[in-house]
Amino acid sequence: MYTWKLTLLACAVSAALLGCTPKSPETASVIEDKTYAVTPAAITVKTGIVTAELTDMKVTERVQKGSTRVETPAKLTAKLKLQNSSPDQTVRLISGKMVYLDANGQPIKVEEARTEPVIRFNSVSSSQLDPGQDASQSIDVDFPAEALKAKKLKEIRLDLVYAPTAYRQETAKAAVSIGSSEPLASAAK
Repeated sequence: MYTWKLTLLACAVSAALLGCTPKSPETASVIEDKTYAVTPAAITVKTGIVTAELTDMKVTERVQKGSTRVETPAKLTAKLKLQNSSPDQTVRLISGKMVYLDANGQPIKVEEARTEPVIRFNSVSSSQLDPGQDASQSIDVDFPAEALKAKKLKEIRLDLVYAPTAYRQETAKAAVSIGSSEPLASAAK
């Protein structure tokens, strides 16, 4: 019985010591942003009565330092400024989409697990533009990994969906006069 107790005690002490031994620290992977410059970094295009200006364009993906492992897939970020150049139409912005084109003019698709690069106009100030008015917003949309390859991306196309509405300013007249030939009845005191 004594041997049995001694063996059990030795096993308990060994398990406690092995279980409490600190594990060797694992090397933490360092994640870094890999940024690709878009040349030119700013473009201006006209789509009907709306002028669009994309500025500060860049593509960023997050990768594990020292490897090719991608932590966060590539995204295109930019500032989008839209201006209504019509003298007499209001524009209601519905949506937009970035289309990435290769050297043959064919669209480069975003991977299936990612979302299409759609631009939404959420605020009232950026969804309706009166004549001459402009609005700006930041965009952050998915960018296809295939387009990161050298000489693969040739153009970026911006598709805008908007509804123009005739902008009218009307004048109304009403005949009035000051004073009349009959005095107004005085109020009772």
